[in-house]
Formats: sequence, C-alpha cells, structure tokens
Amino acid sequence: METDMENLWKINMEDPFDSYPDGEELKEIKEALQNNDTASAAAKAQEYLEQQDNIPLHIGITGESGSGKSTFVNAFRGIDNRDDEAAPTGCVETTLEVTPYPHPKYPNVTVWDLPGIGTTSFPADKYLEHVGFEKFDFFIIISADRFRENDVKLAKEIQKMGKKFYFVRSKIDHNLRDAERSQREFNEKNTLDQIRGDCIQGLQKQGVESPQVFLVSSFDLHLYDFHLLEETLERELPAHKRNQCPSPSSPPTEHSALSSTCLLRMHREYSQRPWV
Repeated sequence: METDMENLWKINMEDPFDSYPDGEELKEIKEALQNNDTASAAAKAQEYLEQQDNIPLHIGITGESGSGKSTFVNAFRGIDNRDDEAAPTGCVETTLEVTPYPHPKYPNVTVWDLPGIGTTSFPADKYLEHVGFEKFDFFIIISADRFRENDVKLAKEIQKMGKKFYFVRSKIDHNLRDAERSQREFNEKNTLDQIRGDCIQGLQKQGVESPQVFLVSSFDLHLYDFHLLEETLERELPAHKRNQCPSPSSPPTEHSALSSTCLLRMHREYSQRPWV
C-alpha cells in the first residue's frame, strides 16, 4: 500500500508546477524522497504546514441589520445558536460592534460578525471606516431577501480592494415556505432557480460583475446551496494551493461548518496574500 508521502512524490513528479508546497520547501522534500528518507520528507512537509497554520485568516460576515448574519456566523463555525460560544441572535439588531469568533477547530481562522450596514450607529457612508474593512481577507455579504443598494456599495468597495466576496441569501427556507403558501402550483426547484436568477440579474443591473449568489438556510446546511458555496471557495483557490490538503470531506450535514479541508485550503491560500 502506498504511503501518503509516496503519493505526494508521485503527484509532484507528474505535475511539478502545480503541486504544493513550492520553491525551496518542495525542493527539500523531493531531495529527501529521492534519498528514500521519507521520515525527513514528512517532517519537512509537516513543519512547513505548521508554519502556514500560524498565519491568521479573517473572514468578514456583513450585510444589513436583521439579515441573519449572526446565525450564519454560528452555522459557518458549526455552532448552535444556543451554545455558550455562539454569536448572539435575535429578532432585533444584536451585533452592535465588530466581533471576532474563532473557529473551534482552527483557532487561527476568525469569523468576524460585523454590525448591520445602514443603521443609525453604522450609516452606509461611514460603514467601511467604522468596521475596518482592510483587515479582512474576504467577505460574505448576507441578505434575507433581495440584495439592496447598501449590499451593492459594499461589494463595489470590496472589489476596489482586490478582495473576494460572495452573496448569500440566508433565509431561503422562509422564502420557500412563503412561496408554497401563495402559489397554486408550487415547485421548489423552479422557485429556487427563480430566486437565484432574480438576485443575479438585480446585482448585475446595479453594476456588480459576475455576482456569485448562494441560497442558504443556516438551520439546514445540508439543503440548498451551502455545499456549492463550499465547493466554490475550494475551487477558486489556485491549483498549487489546493494540492496541499487531502481530498474533500463528505458533504456538510445539519449544523456543520465548512469542511475541514475547505477551511484549511482557505486559510493557507489567503496567508500568502500581500496584505497579510
């Protein structure tokens, strides 16, 4: 049976430009393998990955007040709203300041719950300055229904910074229930396609290029688009960064966070960015 290090060596030899790690680290690992010193190669690879794990990754969760940001923060971290370590949630605005929540499995991955944009405490024209947008590595913009002018403003400012962002409709289970009650011939798939298409077209009309929209229920992550969000985050990492992690984990289940594989890939990819 082939060992993990033998598989790594085989991958590197077949695809030397896309494999990970690169540079001097990859050279040292290859030399150790060529000398049949798998223990040294494994130690060097582990040392490099541990160094990368010490570099923080900051994810900003933003959107208008009442959009379900805090519930999504908890779901993203695999934590129930009722847990002691959960972000506060409620029917009124509960996030009154920029609040960090470390991921329970990856302490260097921090999910930031940002106050709602457009409130009296955080007016839209001062929002970016107040929350310190420059410190975040990428963003997820949350909306409970249609994405609005403030969401578009956020997206455009994030684009100017050269950072990634993703749109999430966070209460799609509510939308489906409402649609089923009001439609004579309800079809879930058609309704989801219609909502997604409407969001994309609306954002494009307001000047957002190639918007990526995901329909999510924070209470039922195994349904709808959460797995697509996870796959998209993984896919958009450069190929030579993706190879550092094992194969993708099984699909997320109810109340699960992004897979361990996805978080590790995200963490190590963004640790290479120049603004870190």
